[in-house]
Amino acid sequence: MANKIKVMIVDDSAVVRQVNRETLERESDIEVIGVAADPLYALDKMKLQWPDVLVIDIEMPRMDGLTFLRKIMSERPTPTIVCSSLAEQRAGATIEALAAGALAIIAKPKLGVKQFLQDAGNDLVAAVRAAARANLSHLGGGTARPSAVSPGFAADAVRTAQAASARAMTTTTDRVVAIGTSTGGTQALEAVLSKLPNVGSGILIVQHMPERFTAMFAERLNSLCALEVREAQNGDRVAPGRALIAPGGRHMMLRRSGARYYIEVADGPPVNRHKPSVDVLFRSVAQVAGRNALGVIMTGMGDDGARGMKEMHDAGALTIAEDESSCVVFGMPREAIRHGGVDRIVPLDRISAEIIAYG
Repeated sequence: MANKIKVMIVDDSAVVRQVNRETLERESDIEVIGVAADPLYALDKMKLQWPDVLVIDIEMPRMDGLTFLRKIMSERPTPTIVCSSLAEQRAGATIEALAAGALAIIAKPKLGVKQFLQDAGNDLVAAVRAAARANLSHLGGGTARPSAVSPGFAADAVRTAQAASARAMTTTTDRVVAIGTSTGGTQALEAVLSKLPNVGSGILIVQHMPERFTAMFAERLNSLCALEVREAQNGDRVAPGRALIAPGGRHMMLRRSGARYYIEVADGPPVNRHKPSVDVLFRSVAQVAGRNALGVIMTGMGDDGARGMKEMHDAGALTIAEDESSCVVFGMPREAIRHGGVDRIVPLDRISAEIIAYG
């Protein structure tokens, strides 16, 4: 088959290299052009043939995966998937890898790695295909930092905040902003949230991410943002100036008690192959908040969130999709638009202003 996706696997575990290679080579559109036990071996091979997608571990001999990733992203940005341990001590480095430009995480346990990777083969294949289509023009070398706020943006923010304040005088109903994202979403969320002041709406976020990584991701965002950002816990109140991120491996739903919104975090089957699922959050927001909500869907593969956003739209919520030019992967926004649930299509650098304008 012409134009196969060329993949390089870099992992110090022979078992991981073998299983991932076998998994990918079963697909007619994917070719594993090489495997390496550490980044230095990989770089030698990559001089001869550069891959379309890298699949890397974090902890490796001679050069760790994070250093390797930053080197690649600074010299020749290449779509990269991190296949990392679930161990708590490695979660921080994995989150740093996402900030440095990695597109997705395939989490592997300490024990039973071979069986787990075989079971997770479909996730790896889907991630490789999405990575091969990724738009990396927004990703660069090094750890991402909050974007500078341009004078034009600042002026827009003042005007939109004034408009939001004027609207607030006419209503006492709390508002909710619900955001859904996946592949490429960690950097997109940082770009959006780091520009927000202490806004008047509570913010709820589903970012597709394995369990044990979302808490560390929330901590990182909290250190960079004016908002309070943390991993959601069952019963948390939805409050102005607070952003709650759905925990990996659990669904997050909006609930209401009297005049106050709160969060239910619960187990359940995956929806659209995801847990947490954007559709689960969006549908609950449609039912509970209705027209007092703003829905935002950003970069990600697949169609999770498309149907839920249509329900939000039909319930009177304002709905926004990130435009194709700024998405790393346009799948989720495209499907939301196709389902007829999107009011506005805007580039990533305008989403913060839309949230500020909403109030």
